[in-house]
Amino acid sequence: MRRATHQAGQEPVPTLPADLTEAINRAGYYPSLVVDVVESAIAGDEVVSHLVHQETTFDSETVRRHVTVLVVTPDRLVIAHADDHAEPDDKLMATATTETVPLTAVRGVMLTHVVGEPDTFTPGTHGRDITLTLGWGAVSRLDMIPAQCGDPDCTADHGFEGTIASDDISLRVSSAADGEDAVGRALAFARVLSASIGGGHARRP
Repeated sequence: MRRATHQAGQEPVPTLPADLTEAINRAGYYPSLVVDVVESAIAGDEVVSHLVHQETTFDSETVRRHVTVLVVTPDRLVIAHADDHAEPDDKLMATATTETVPLTAVRGVMLTHVVGEPDTFTPGTHGRDITLTLGWGAVSRLDMIPAQCGDPDCTADHGFEGTIASDDISLRVSSAADGEDAVGRALAFARVLSASIGGGHARRP
């Protein structure tokens, strides 16, 4: 897929696949902005597989919307994330970030399945929801917490303990909130990415 050219005065020809553009439009979070940043990050490469996930979170005063777009090209994983950005004067603001990771650098694809009534589970059907976690090790973070001992009355300083984790992204897709089709799309995307990270090259299923 290469960036299409157009004559002056004509609308630019879309270069993202129609199903990816449709998924971004369906998510509903500033689709023109999201399409533009994703298109720039893909840079004319072929789209092998994609996943678009929209989420709304709430805090005590604000409703925030987020959209994450994951795209697998033959050699790269492209991650795009856009969300609301708070401004002190209450002006509308959004931030959009993209990252490109070589498939050879993707270290893991983890799927957590939540299945209701597992005793009656039918193979080939989707569970209640899944959590897709991708790790690529671009950044390592150290999470520190105060160390504790088993004595609840102990007041001594035991220092700190922590864990080092690679940079990753985690998306939860629920059949109740997002629909069974969304769970199926997430599983299909995970299969393509899982099959590509060993050799560093993705192919259409």
